[in-house]
Amino acid sequence: MSEDGVRDILIIGSGPSGLTAAIYTARANLAPLVIEGQPSSTSDQPGGQLMLTTDIENFPGFIEGLAGPELMGNMRAQAARFGAEFLTTKVDRVDFSSSPLKVWAPDPSTGEPVEHRARAVIVSTGARSLMLGLPAEERLLSRGVSTCATCDGFFFRGQDIAVIGGGDSALEEAMFLTKFGETVTVIHRRKELRASKIMQDRAFKNPKIKFVWDSTVTDIIGDTKVEALQLRNLVTGEESRLAVSGVFVAIGHVPNTSLFEGWLDMDANGYLVTALGSTATNVEGVFAAGDVQDHTYRQAITAAGSGCMAAIDAERWLEALAS
Repeated sequence: MSEDGVRDILIIGSGPSGLTAAIYTARANLAPLVIEGQPSSTSDQPGGQLMLTTDIENFPGFIEGLAGPELMGNMRAQAARFGAEFLTTKVDRVDFSSSPLKVWAPDPSTGEPVEHRARAVIVSTGARSLMLGLPAEERLLSRGVSTCATCDGFFFRGQDIAVIGGGDSALEEAMFLTKFGETVTVIHRRKELRASKIMQDRAFKNPKIKFVWDSTVTDIIGDTKVEALQLRNLVTGEESRLAVSGVFVAIGHVPNTSLFEGWLDMDANGYLVTALGSTATNVEGVFAAGDVQDHTYRQAITAAGSGCMAAIDAERWLEALAS
């Protein structure tokens, strides 16, 4: 921090993108401050969505895999080793109207708002999966309940799987899961899918994919792992059970961007818009990385990669500012 109290870099969020950005900027001697979120917050918790993931087997470099919290703990410790500073609190207001950029967050001890100023800010607040809101959902998350087929499909080899949703994302998940599952049942609230025609055609032609129409999931059965779904037909009211060992919720994602409304450009779904070939936003000195600006890949490794990009972009921007 300079004598005027203005930092070079402030990072909002501490998922794979935020922590990777912290590692890179700390190694560049920029002494980043990472406002990492609150443990009680489901949308902005320290470590991001991987804190809810028990097994990660597709992050490069870990042959036997590792738990999500372990990976995030390692990344946080690595950033701290190089001089990154962490505040365990959640940003509640920003002002990007002029330089230095201003960010407010409650003091972790007193709860009083504290103003932080920085020349550059990296936004890494991520996104959250929309869930069904069932009591068993949180309890069985990563124990048969998942929101990412690419991440977890491998664990359901030869098993019966359900996918909840009716859009392109749901059918993409279902198609991917047929590589592993014995059967994949798509459960949709309506009689017609919302997915594109080409995705529907592919799904209907796949012999492993079945459909349950006009139905909603009212409960997920199982004490320590998923055993079945309780279904209700919305037309007839009939109740039934579907025996599955895995359920993938694919009803959409919401980026954690409400904090930046009126400041940063967003697309129709609320994801931050960055310049082509860059992590720069429409505000000078503000960069975005990870799922907060990526609605396509949504993987830990791609988030980490964009965190690296944002760190390098911010470092070069600061160099140009000083020259």
